[in-house]
Amino acid sequence: VQLQASGGGLVQAGGSLRLSCAASGRTFSRYAVGWFRQAPGKERVFVAAISWSGDSTGYADSVKGRFTISGDNAKNVWYLEMRRLKPEDTAVYYCAAKSGPTRSDQAGSYDYWGQGTLVTVSS
Repeated sequence: VQLQASGGGLVQAGGSLRLSCAASGRTFSRYAVGWFRQAPGKERVFVAAISWSGDSTGYADSVKGRFTISGDNAKNVWYLEMRRLKPEDTAVYYCAAKSGPTRSDQAGSYDYWGQGTLVTVSS
């Protein structure tokens, strides 16, 4: 499975961006997807995740109410809609996929990772 994250860029504080994650290659029959981010000099942390069915989502407290994760299993594409962005949201954002339908906020649960896309929020 290959994951390709895209949609990052430079945005002013208060602005919005939508990240995309496209899966290709040999995909699982059912899998959950998560987004993580890594700020300069910091560890990679959980941002959001969605179950295979899409009926269960989870968010880090720092993004709850501002970010929305969604997906289209038929197209193997997932999204992270980010609104009211803050400078502290600046990071490289990674999408990841795990076998099985249940979402997780643990990076170690994920089997495949995309290359990351940089989001920079200016103040």
